[in-house]
Amino acid sequence: MNVPDPTEIVRRGYDSVSHRYRGDHDNPAEYVLWLTSLQRQLPAGAAVLDLGCGCGVPVARTLADAGHRVTGVDLSEVQIDRARRLVPHATFLHGDATQIAFPDRTFDAVVCLYALIHLPIDAQPRLLHRIASWLRPGGLFLATTGAREWTGAEDNWLGGTATMWWSQADAATYRTWITEAGLDIESEHFVPEGSGGHQLFWARRSH
Repeated sequence: MNVPDPTEIVRRGYDSVSHRYRGDHDNPAEYVLWLTSLQRQLPAGAAVLDLGCGCGVPVARTLADAGHRVTGVDLSEVQIDRARRLVPHATFLHGDATQIAFPDRTFDAVVCLYALIHLPIDAQPRLLHRIASWLRPGGLFLATTGAREWTGAEDNWLGGTATMWWSQADAATYRTWITEAGLDIESEHFVPEGSGGHQLFWARRSH
């Protein structure tokens, strides 16, 4: 019996539910708050990586519209195709976040919202170290993580026909991983969703 590769489950899942997950003009209230706070801390024309960018809405579009140089990466070809259409003034790469590479000190900020939790748990600490290396000194990392430990799948996700898969540690573990990657955590809080939720971290590369 062939066990489906979790990465392929996630890729196919977002290919299938792209429009269900995010409409072309969606701008959830929590994103408005997070992106407003981020932009207050960015230099003009900042280089920003949106890791797990989806269709580019609202993160890449908001930042690109404000004059920042945005690079988005996503596993889903459907999502990347939409992002290139919806946010033509940003750069989008179709790829696996665990495999993508950038030179050290490339970005003023890395945003990773609702994406880490779709990666194999053992790949996440390594990716956090690489994210830290991509940041310039003083660069910001904004990310949502798991709040409690859980790995599993859900069929017919968002009312569609696709299966989705997650793998996440608890907030305390992410706190340790982020710190061990060389980032200073400036704040964190719990973001409720349904009967559960996620942890939102703001961290910074100090040197």
